[in-house]
Amino acid sequence: MKHILFICSRNRLRSPTAEQVFANWPNVEVASAGLAADAEELLTGEMVEDADLIFVMEKQHRAKLARRFKPQLKHARVVCLDIPDDYAFMQPELVALLKTKVTPFL
Repeated sequence: MKHILFICSRNRLRSPTAEQVFANWPNVEVASAGLAADAEELLTGEMVEDADLIFVMEKQHRAKLARRFKPQLKHARVVCLDIPDDYAFMQPELVALLKTKVTPFL
């Protein structure tokens, strides 16, 4: 079972959409979190340690992740999806973009 973590800023639109889209994907366990102090689900070191593969939505997320959780990033691969904060939760265009960009890694 591969542990997948989706990260954005506030965990309200992009990463929860990704979590829902891939929730029933075979052989993966998914979670999502945010890096901002007011995130719905705030990213923790334990979440980072448990992840095999981490998808961040923007380059700034990768930088913040590396800065805050460097000790916990020992074995996880981090992939930047380059998806801007321009979408609503479960917006069809966002779902299609996620499927296109994430599926090759699964």
